[in-house]
Amino acid sequence: MQFPFLCQLTTIALVLTSSMLCAAAQDSGSAQTSTETTTESSNAQAQSESADGGTLQTEEASKTDSATKVELTVIQAVVLGLVEGATEYLPVSSTGHLVIVQDVMGLRGNEAKEKAADSLTICIQSGAIAAVLLLYWSRILQILNGMLGKNRDGLMLLRNLIIAFLPAAVVGLLYGDELKERLYSVPVIAAALFTGGVLILADSFRGKKATLTEGSEMSSMTTMQAALVGIMQCIAFWPGFSRSYATILGCRMAKLKMSAAVEFSFLLGLATLTAATGYEGLKHGGEMIRQYGVTTPLISLVVAFFAAIVSVRFMVSTLSRFGLTPFGYYRIALAIACLWWMNRS
Repeated sequence: MQFPFLCQLTTIALVLTSSMLCAAAQDSGSAQTSTETTTESSNAQAQSESADGGTLQTEEASKTDSATKVELTVIQAVVLGLVEGATEYLPVSSTGHLVIVQDVMGLRGNEAKEKAADSLTICIQSGAIAAVLLLYWSRILQILNGMLGKNRDGLMLLRNLIIAFLPAAVVGLLYGDELKERLYSVPVIAAALFTGGVLILADSFRGKKATLTEGSEMSSMTTMQAALVGIMQCIAFWPGFSRSYATILGCRMAKLKMSAAVEFSFLLGLATLTAATGYEGLKHGGEMIRQYGVTTPLISLVVAFFAAIVSVRFMVSTLSRFGLTPFGYYRIALAIACLWWMNRS
C-alpha cells in the first residue's frame, strides 16, 4: 500500500541527486572551457588596446552585463518545474527544494542572480495554482455560489479562507523582502527541514497516527480555528519549514480530521500562492525575464502544473492512510544531505 508513496519520495530524491550530478558535470566542463575563454579574453584585450577609449568602455560594460547573467537551460527549467509541482503541496517545502536545486545548478550567486532565482521560485507556483483550480473546481464554484448567497457552506468556507489568509498577507507585506533576503540560504533551509522532520516524528511517536480519521469536517470550522491556521501559516516564512505542513499542523491543532486539513491547506494555498506570485511578479518579474527570458520560465510553469496534479491526487489519498510520518524521515534525510553538500562545496 505504501508503494506509490515511496515512489513519489524516491522521485523527488532522484531529481535532487540528478541536479547535483548535473552541477558536478558543469564544474568539470567549465574546466575544459576555461582555457578557451582565457585565450579569447587575451585576444579581445589585445584588440581593445588598439581601439579608442569609448569602444573599450563599451566592451567592458558589455562584459560586465553578460557576467551578471545566467542561462536557464530547458533541462534546468524542466527539473525546476518537476521539483515545484511535486513538492508544493507536500509537507516538505517546495521553496526549500527549489533554492537547494538552484544552488546546486549554479543559478544563485550575486545579488541580481538571486533576485531572479527567488522570483522564478515564486512565479512558477502559478502552475501549482492552476492545478488546484482544476482539481477543486467544484469547491471554487461552491465559494462563488456562496458569494451570491446561494450556498451557505461556500460562504463560510470563503470567510474562513480570508481569515486564515490575512496573517500571512500582513507579515508578507511588512517583512517579506527582509525575511527573504536574510533567510533564503541552504543552511537556514536545512535547519527548517530538520526541525519540521523532528516535529512530525515527535507527533507520530506520541501515538497520533491512530487518530487520522478523528476530528471535524471543514464545514464546521469556526473563525477562531481559521485564525489559528492563519497564524501557523506564518511559520512558513522560514524557508524550508513548508507552508503545507504549517497549515496542516494548524488544522490538526484546530481539531480538523486529516482529510479536511489537507483540503483546507490546498485551498488556502490557492489564495496565498496567488497573492505571493502576483506580488513577486510585479516587483521582480522584470529581473527574472532579463536573466532567463520568457520561454524557459514558461516551460517550468507548465511542467509544474502537470507535476502538481499528480502530487495533489497522491497526497489526498496518502495522508489519510499513512499520516505525515514518512515525510518526517524524508525531511531529516534531506537536511543531512544539504549539510553534506555544503561541506563538499
